[in-house]
Amino acid sequence: MNNLEKLEQLISLRAKAKLGGGEKKIESQHKKGKYTARERIEMLLDDGSFEELDMFVTHRCTNFGMENEKYLGDGVVTGHGTIDGRTVYVYAQDFTVFGGSLSEMMAQKICKVMDMAMKMGAPIIGINDSGGARIQEGVTSLAGYAEIFERNILASGLVPQISAIFGPCAGGAVYSPALTDFILMTEENSYMFVTGPKVVKSVTGEDITTEDLGGANVHSSKSGVSHFKVESEEEGLLMIRKLLSYLPQNNLEEPPLIQNYDPIDRHEDKLNTIVPDNPNLPYDMKEIIHSLVDNGEFLEVHQFYARNIIVGFARLNGASIGIVANQPNFLAGVLDCDASRKAARFVRFCDAFNIPILTLVDVPGFLPGSGQEYSGIIIHGAKLMFAYGEATVPKVTVTIRKSYGGAHDVMSCKQLRGDFNYAWPTAEIAVMGASGAIEILEGKNIANIADPEEKAKYIAEKVAEYNEKFSNPYQAASYGYIDDVIEPRNTRFRIIRAFETLQTKKVVNPLKKHCNIPL
Repeated sequence: MNNLEKLEQLISLRAKAKLGGGEKKIESQHKKGKYTARERIEMLLDDGSFEELDMFVTHRCTNFGMENEKYLGDGVVTGHGTIDGRTVYVYAQDFTVFGGSLSEMMAQKICKVMDMAMKMGAPIIGINDSGGARIQEGVTSLAGYAEIFERNILASGLVPQISAIFGPCAGGAVYSPALTDFILMTEENSYMFVTGPKVVKSVTGEDITTEDLGGANVHSSKSGVSHFKVESEEEGLLMIRKLLSYLPQNNLEEPPLIQNYDPIDRHEDKLNTIVPDNPNLPYDMKEIIHSLVDNGEFLEVHQFYARNIIVGFARLNGASIGIVANQPNFLAGVLDCDASRKAARFVRFCDAFNIPILTLVDVPGFLPGSGQEYSGIIIHGAKLMFAYGEATVPKVTVTIRKSYGGAHDVMSCKQLRGDFNYAWPTAEIAVMGASGAIEILEGKNIANIADPEEKAKYIAEKVAEYNEKFSNPYQAASYGYIDDVIEPRNTRFRIIRAFETLQTKKVVNPLKKHCNIPL
């Protein structure tokens, strides 16, 4: 074979590799409303930036006639490219090749790009579309999964890891995405579960559809497995690009700083009146968030899960921040198991990747009841407390209205190393609300009053006395627990200045192997 023939062979093999499982299977993929692995990568990355690795890898299996059926690339496309000019490593499972099932060699390909991402300090993006382990390969496939899981664990807190679920993801395949920082699912074609509907039916007798068991709606609202739910793959890939714009390349870098044209001293007069006079009436915390951040842009994470707390990314004066905020519009902003867990994980992510945290507080306490206690509210609440107390990134807290009981401590109070703790004049910082407090403090006296009118008058007087003493931020400020009481309309300027002051913050946690967070 001469040189020209060798060149022609290379071109032919490349063309063959790019066809994956062949034209018919590509057509079948398109009929389902799904793109191929290479099409997804092309949409995700900057134009012309993708450099593919291991295009000519094939499986080594000889069981069940597999030696007669081989495809170049072996069911996954791997390599690196750029998003907004920044390097990322990516792998995309190819459903046209053996249903995207994981083989020994596919696992090796994925592990190679993950190893390179960790060495180079760049994010890892996995696009999942797989039927699970390749049954023909047996234990080598299972070993391949474990190799991937180990790298997910090693990469955690080192480089951002993002998983896009654009098809089936079942059995052992679900655990790699579960170990990553963010999971994104499409509404129509994606699902995740450990055991499918047929197995569930045979074992438990429960009759359930694929969508109800592990679809995007379930995992974005009930289980909290998925952080983002999107209508289409195009929207999902754009979401990944947007998410990465808020994140650093790795744990040793700062998040990207972009030019800001939104005045830092912009006043928002509506904030002076946004909190209702009646402390029991709700308002939308998202209105406050959009008013404070640059250009009103806020990327919410876990939008449909545990809606009594809000988490997500924004910018202040061009710098990325993470926001944690109680939502009075849903369950009065109370903390429950799901909300605590959701916020704790987000706080730990921000801390791992040097993203400052803004906390907006309006919390009446933890949700009472046997259901919460049986579900471990003590442990889940401790997770959030642990996350805030452990975090060394700049932390600015603004108490908007209620901050009661143990929930006050949990929401980035001064004693959990909050750097700047501000309060609006509407803030109420106390052990509990006035009515509950008076029932405890004046219970005997109230019981001794027979006349209903006199009893009501006495209770009203004591409630008013309690409110005068505690339903304000000034007692906490008198102890230095609140650094300043600020005018709401000036909040944007005050928190930007606070974060700028904290740019040189240095805090080192005690030396230890690792923490034992209450899981």
